[in-house]
Amino acid sequence: MKGYVFHGAGESAWEEVPDPAIKEPTDAIVRVGAVTICGTDLHILKGDVPEVRSGTVLGHEAVGEIVEVGSDVRTVRPGDRVLVSCITSCGRCSYCRQGAYGQCRGGGGWILGHLIDGTQAEYVRVPYADLSVHPLPGAMDSKDAVLLADILPTSYEVGVLNGNVRPGDTVVVVGAGPIGLAAVATARLFSPERIVAVDVAPARLEAARQLGADAVADAREAPEQLVTDLTDGLGADVVIEAVGVPETFELCTRMVRPGGHVANVGVHGAPATLHLEDLWIKNITITTGLVDTYSTPTLLRMTAAGRLPTSELVTHTFPLDLMEEAYDVFGRAADTGALKVVLGEERHQEVVPVSGA
Repeated sequence: MKGYVFHGAGESAWEEVPDPAIKEPTDAIVRVGAVTICGTDLHILKGDVPEVRSGTVLGHEAVGEIVEVGSDVRTVRPGDRVLVSCITSCGRCSYCRQGAYGQCRGGGGWILGHLIDGTQAEYVRVPYADLSVHPLPGAMDSKDAVLLADILPTSYEVGVLNGNVRPGDTVVVVGAGPIGLAAVATARLFSPERIVAVDVAPARLEAARQLGADAVADAREAPEQLVTDLTDGLGADVVIEAVGVPETFELCTRMVRPGGHVANVGVHGAPATLHLEDLWIKNITITTGLVDTYSTPTLLRMTAAGRLPTSELVTHTFPLDLMEEAYDVFGRAADTGALKVVLGEERHQEVVPVSGA
């Protein structure tokens, strides 16, 4: 088969790789029907994630069809159309028993496209399939479903829920890329008074408005002042960092009010300064996190009911074999206007009920 292979910082290619095979009785093999590219994949290509070894197939988000299962797999079977989660869960370790699947110590967590071959290929082996794939209704479009593999649960869990967004809050989202836009959309579920999106790209700020941001600000033009003016000098209740560079993290800590929350979602490849000389007295809470995907079944049901604007985040589609072109378009988002790119064409139409967890 072919897959998109990482060969070290700045080097990657769509090339022939070995077909995946069942290694453990809990494995499943999935024929990839639709896949997308994550900002984390760009961080890997830059060398920001040193755990990824040369020769690894990238990708951790996909929709596809089960073609083979191990002898211990009980919840899916060949022919089932499924969402492949970005997080793999053994279901048995102490973290999994708490629903903290991202911290799995039983061979799961974020492993696809990180520690083992991932989803940006024609086929993928998924360990612990019973807990790591989700059956999909046949009526759900693949472009919608694939966004539930990572960006929607990540923005919802690590941004909105960790940030403790509540009704009446002022919420600032720094970074209006796919994760930031998904944070805008899911923060609206909690009826904040206002949502402010901050970015440098006019197209992304306009997308934030379309998804529910009440105000937008250019990151180069003192967004702190806008937040100050909107909140009578108090600052934001919740600030969500969705970029992953030192400057945006420090901006978030300047915009949060005393007693507020800073929820870091961005993947950082360099140290950021924590200005405790200013923050020690402000009673703020700073959270970091890797998504656990415990919310995926809920988000699936909401998407099936038309309650989440998933398709609005997809700006470009490609055949699977144009992976290199898709990476180029996604990596130059400021020039191309790309938000989320989806590759592949899902043809399977069998109706399978959504798992009710």
